Amino acid sequence: MTNTITRRTAILGSAGALLLSGLVRSFADTPKTLKLAVILDSLSDVGWCRTLLNSLEDMKTAKPEGLEISWDYTDPLYGDDAENAMRFYAESGQYDIIWGHSTYSDQVKKLSAEFPDLMFVVTGSGNHPVGANQYWIYKRLHEPSYLLGMLAGHTTKSGMIGVVGTFPANDVNDQINAFFEGAKAIKPDIQHRLSFIGSWSDNALAAEHANVQIAAGADVVFMLTDNFKPCQEHKIMCFANINDQNKVAPDAIASSAIISWKPDLEWIIGEWLKRKAGAQFSGNAEPRWFSMAEGGTDIAPYHDFDGRIPQVVKDEISAKRQEIMSGKFVVPLNTAEVK
Repeated sequence: MTNTITRRTAILGSAGALLLSGLVRSFADTPKTLKLAVILDSLSDVGWCRTLLNSLEDMKTAKPEGLEISWDYTDPLYGDDAENAMRFYAESGQYDIIWGHSTYSDQVKKLSAEFPDLMFVVTGSGNHPVGANQYWIYKRLHEPSYLLGMLAGHTTKSGMIGVVGTFPANDVNDQINAFFEGAKAIKPDIQHRLSFIGSWSDNALAAEHANVQIAAGADVVFMLTDNFKPCQEHKIMCFANINDQNKVAPDAIASSAIISWKPDLEWIIGEWLKRKAGAQFSGNAEPRWFSMAEGGTDIAPYHDFDGRIPQVVKDEISAKRQEIMSGKFVVPLNTAEVK
């Protein structure tokens, strides 16, 4: 390489040599690897976490900008334990991004200024703007939830549908409101039942709430939790969210509102590369989320229910999906707590 530069220096002169040397240094400085430390708030097989790990696997295969991507992740950690883990990762000097996959802004705020060259990422509601080197991501599932609501409106025989929620959080309420609005668009006089279990993963309590709603007449239930046994036992249609969970209960789950972290990861990697090229971190004060049209969310296939849903209904939902994708129809973003 040195001999090549010397020969070209004689031909191009000093100005050309300086340019060529700069290009060589620039090429040499281009990152070849990216390593993340991921702090999980749940077990790795829970949808919120599993979808991120799956998307990381996809990005590893895709090698954006030629990067070799790797990561380590924790068991579920909270509070001081999460902060200690972040500090351990930061002080090791082995990681480029620390990704807190839930509400970890309090921990990041204590560490971000101390480690200004590290990028921190937090996800979901309950976080707060830290700026600088913290980036804040949301997942908005209101668009596919609206489509599931339409299917519920077409499917219900009792005229009553239900939702078993986790917490009345900003990014949970948007799904619920959209689901009910989608159902009302089909059946304006439809009734609904709603309850929150006060947990992200208490499946036993989720089953209790679902059974109460079914006993009250709900014959289609949107489960924002991971227990579908009540749907199977009562032989009613259910919907899942976060990831396609049909294989868990193929006789009950007709479809799911699903997420992908690919656009989020592409954005984060792009911001990290800007920093590596000399820019400053510019962590967002308002949470960033990617729409259905941007690849952030979608509706899962109908699987075994495909032949049980009338073609005219599937066509109507498909047409509405295309309208959402094109921007012709905008699903209202309503984060108010549902009564």
